[in-house]
Formats: sequence, C-alpha cells, structure tokens
Amino acid sequence: MNRYGTDGKRGRRGATALLALTLAGGLLLTGCGGDDDASSGAKDTTSDSRGGSAPMPAPDRPRGEGEQRYDGGTSSGEDEKNGDSREIAPDPDYLSTFALDVDTASYGYARRTLSEGRLPDPSTVRPEEFVNSFRQDYERPDGDGFSVTVDGARTDDEDWSLVRVGLATRPAERQSERPPAALTFVIDISGSMAEPGRLDLAQEALGTMTDRLRDDDSVAIVTFSDEAETVLPMTRLGDDRDRVHDAIDELEPMESTNLGAGVETGYETAVEGRREGATNRVVLVSDALANTGDTDADSILERVATERREHGVTLFGVGVGSDYGDALMERLADEGDGHTTYVSNPQDAREVFCEQLPRHIELTARDAKAQVAFDPETVAEFRLVGYDNRRVADEDFRDDRVDGGEVGPGHTVTALYAVRTRSGADGHLATATVRWLDPDSRDPHEESGGVETDALDDSVWDADRGLRVTATAAYFADALRTPGDHHGDGYRDDHADGGSLPGAPGLSELSERADGLADRTEDEDLRDLAEAIEEANRLA
Repeated sequence: MNRYGTDGKRGRRGATALLALTLAGGLLLTGCGGDDDASSGAKDTTSDSRGGSAPMPAPDRPRGEGEQRYDGGTSSGEDEKNGDSREIAPDPDYLSTFALDVDTASYGYARRTLSEGRLPDPSTVRPEEFVNSFRQDYERPDGDGFSVTVDGARTDDEDWSLVRVGLATRPAERQSERPPAALTFVIDISGSMAEPGRLDLAQEALGTMTDRLRDDDSVAIVTFSDEAETVLPMTRLGDDRDRVHDAIDELEPMESTNLGAGVETGYETAVEGRREGATNRVVLVSDALANTGDTDADSILERVATERREHGVTLFGVGVGSDYGDALMERLADEGDGHTTYVSNPQDAREVFCEQLPRHIELTARDAKAQVAFDPETVAEFRLVGYDNRRVADEDFRDDRVDGGEVGPGHTVTALYAVRTRSGADGHLATATVRWLDPDSRDPHEESGGVETDALDDSVWDADRGLRVTATAAYFADALRTPGDHHGDGYRDDHADGGSLPGAPGLSELSERADGLADRTEDEDLRDLAEAIEEANRLA
C-alpha cells in the first residue's frame, strides 16, 4: 500500500475511473482532437495570456495496465489522421487541482505561540501558509495574469523528490498608479482585545496607514463588542484625515464578542459606501473568538458570501491575540474571496497595514485555480503539501462557476509536492496550468509551465535559495503537524495522512540548516524562521 497515494484520492478511484471511461467514450464518439479539455471532457476555446490556444494536459499514447501519459501538449492534425491514442483521457488520479491561496496567518500564529513557550495546536498548522510567508524570485509576467515556474530537487529518501510549482503576478504598481480604495475596517473592541498587542497594536498601525493612503481613498470604521456600530461612515480622506485619526484614537475595549453583528454591520456599511471603479474591501481586525449573538459559523459565512457575490466586496482578515480563532477567520476569508494574515508585534502590524494592504487593494486575477498533471510514465505517486481546504475537483478546473482564489499584483504563490519517481524514470515529469478570470471582464485565461526529470537537482539542500527556503518552511510545518519524535533523523510513517514529508530531517538538523541559510542570506525573515525552528526543537 502506498503511504502517500496519488494526492490523497484513494477513495475516489472508482468514481474517477468511471469518469475517465465516460470522457474517453465521449471523445471517441465526437472525434474531438487536441483542443479538448482532457480533464473534464469539455471543449476549451479560451486563449491564454499570449493569445494562443490554452495548453492543457493531454494523453500521449496508451500505457500498460490502463496508464496514459500526458505532457501538457496538444494533438496535431497528423496525430488525429493516424488515429493516435491522444483521444484517450488521462488517468484522473494523476491530476491535482486546487484554488490559489496567499494566506500567511498560520505561520504568524505559530511563531507567536512558540514565542510564548508553547507548541501550536497541529490543527492550526497549514503548510501552504508557512511556504507562502517567504518572498520568492520567480520570473514576473509583463501584464496581468501569472508566470508559471516548475522545479524540484531530490530528497534523502530514495526516489522521492520535492517538486515546486511557483506562480507570480506582475510587480505591484506605485501607490499613485493603483485604483482608489474604499476600505471598511471592522474592528473588534471586545474585552479580550484589551490584552497588550491587540487593539493597541491595531490602532497604531491604522493611524500610520491613514497617513499613507491617497487623498482619493475612502475609509469607514465599524466596531463591535456585544453590539456593532458604525463609528465612521465611508469618508474620503482628502482633508478628513484628522476625522479618521480621531475615530481610531477613540477606540476602547468594551465587553463580549458579537462577531456576527460586526460582520453584518461591516458589510452593510461597505455596500452603502461602495464606490464604482474602486476596490471595495472589508478589513476585519479580530481575535475571531465569537461568544455573543450569532456564533454559528455557517450563518456568518453566508452573509459574507452573499455580499461578495452580489456586490463584489472582498474580505481581508487580520488576526491578533495569543488566543485566536484561526479556523473561523480563515473560513470567513475564503467565503469572502479574500485572505488572512496574523500580527503579533508592531513590526508585523506596520508590514500588514502599511505595506501588504495597499498591495492587496488591486486585484489582477479572480477565481484563480491551478491544476498539475503528473506523467504516470515517470511518476509513481505524489502528494500535495497542504491546501487541504482549497482542493478543487479535477473536473471543475475549467468550470468558472467554481470558486477559486483572488490574487493581486506583487504576489507569489507556491505549491509543493512530494513526488516518488519510477526507478530509472527519464523524461517529462509534470505540467502545471493556472486558470484565472480577468477582474473586470471576467474573461478566462490560462498559462502553463512544465518540468522534466533531468531538471531535478541532486539534493534539495543544494538547490537554489528559493527552493531551499520552501523546503525548510514545509519541513517545519510538517514537523509541527505530526507530533512525535522529531529530534532524530528520518521521518515518521505512522501518521494518519501518510506521515511526514520524505527525507524530513529532525528538528535539530532543520534548525542548523535554517540557521546557516539565514546567516548566508542575512535575511531577517529567514532569521525569524530559524529562531522559530530552534524554539520548536527545544519544546518538542
């Protein structure tokens, strides 16, 4: 029995096999060629960002025991004339599909917890948020959309590699060139926010951010404790910055946390002050510990989803506090087509409100999804690291009614796979395709990139800086998610989801590698990572 399986889809083999047969039959009956969507059987007529036909996984030739190869190419007229078996649909078990996610809250909260001398609850550790907390130097596209970079390296575990899929948007424009913003801040002023490093932190950062926003930006402020109140309606900054500062300075902790009322009033205020041609966003600042009023997550989430669908108002969740409702905040952001981050100190707060938020004001892609097609001729098994609640059914990749992720300029998104190659495998390994909708026209676009087996570096620890950082962050998250003996070498294989990542070093060795990486790069973010791993090793 495989420890990793193929992307955790063991339970779907019967259904996916039937789907593959059904799609293959449909393709044979209709005589469709290389422009057919191999993953869903639907004809795809969209163009990618370069104006050509959108690349997609396509079968190459029949394999033994029902295997098919696909390499991201398209069939040619000569193939169809000769009856080439490209008309056979690929094995769906070799596809992996997920919605893009640029959240980083899980990593920030883990660092906060470790700094207090506690290991984080494994349920709050999301590896993709650890990985995406670090800057990457992927090539950037010229216009809106994405570049696609696929690379990888061998691990110390025989035949196992880490394969990285990197997506990047164009650089963020200067502050003066972005669209105006209409931001509704929904601020938790419940009693728990009186703890140092919560409301006071938010007030300081919001004050600084107010001075940095443009005159044509607008700000509204909603507060909530046992009730919700709009303390400042949507107000153009212009000559009214003092009015905004006064509203921020007057915030004081009150009583309990009626998060449902805060969300409802916040979205009502955002819709009332909605500006055409501007980015309309709700920014929720809270420890997300609902204890009064409507505490049912599903009903709160429905309000967020409804406003997002009807009015296009997106949500940015900012988590604070040593006790933090991580799961609820993440679900709110997912339903609100937004993302989450976490702040624990003044430096974090300034980065989030003064640097990240202005970058997040503009969107370059809506409902972005990625699909990775592994070649069964070279790949024996694989597993996507993280993205557990962002998985998308393979057949929904090109269904633009299915929700994806929202991404702005200046972002990078990284997905990491544990991949076991077949012994002596040589040739095409995988093709990654990202699909997104234009934020204004809603027209779909795609871009693809691939990797061959000979592109895998000899060792992940000798790979380029970006891949080493990705591996270090992923191994760290994996150690926190699989409690047990992580002081020694090797990796556990008795965890419910298949155990730790292949080639995982013990926390002690990982700490040394992170420390060396931080020393060589003189990167403060990597120094913070090394210190967090060292603390986890001490506590484990």
